[in-house]
Amino acid sequence: MLDLKQLRDVDPLKRVVEKETGQAEFSPMAPPDAYAPPALEDVPYEAMHPFLQGLMDDHKKMISALEAFEGVLLPLREEPVNRSTLEGLTAFFRFLDEQIVPHQRKEEKLLFPIMHERLLEKGEHSRGPVPRTAIDLLEDDHVKVMQMAALSFNFFGLASRLPDPASRALVLQTALEQGQALVELLRLHLFREEHVVFPLAHVHLTPGELDALARRLTSLP
Repeated sequence: MLDLKQLRDVDPLKRVVEKETGQAEFSPMAPPDAYAPPALEDVPYEAMHPFLQGLMDDHKKMISALEAFEGVLLPLREEPVNRSTLEGLTAFFRFLDEQIVPHQRKEEKLLFPIMHERLLEKGEHSRGPVPRTAIDLLEDDHVKVMQMAALSFNFFGLASRLPDPASRALVLQTALEQGQALVELLRLHLFREEHVVFPLAHVHLTPGELDALARRLTSLP
């Protein structure tokens, strides 16, 4: 499992500039014990705009799916693949295709572009020839999620077809490692969104802008 405190100094989603109020930088990889970053005021679910609430509702479903997927992965370290585990693996990858991919599309087409522009306007970006905001890093996460999912899915499929026990065990171990890495990346990604980006959207976007994003939801493919 990822050690959040050990990795505190290498998380790329650290705030790249300090607020004018003098608040210190923080990293979602170094949260206090209750996973509550101190640099942003906590915004309760009830205070969020319905558009942001919808994204958070998606997250709850994703967390449940991740827990179920992890429940399938853990026994596979000690037990052979059986019908129940195959059904669990199939259920997760179907959920990823039918739920996680559309969720990512909503963020990439609607929330991320306007938030990237707003963070640039507010000076909340890295210094350099090409300024990067937290949104760039979340989009990178989306790419990594799909890469890890593809690797895990393909390795599980390959392991089920290999006749040689030693080769099958080696490929299965790789599939399990990729699957667990996928779980941990998604959990961290959801944490970053809920404790950094959504509160920033609550502060930096007007109700009218969020209303407009909500209306555009129906036009997404």
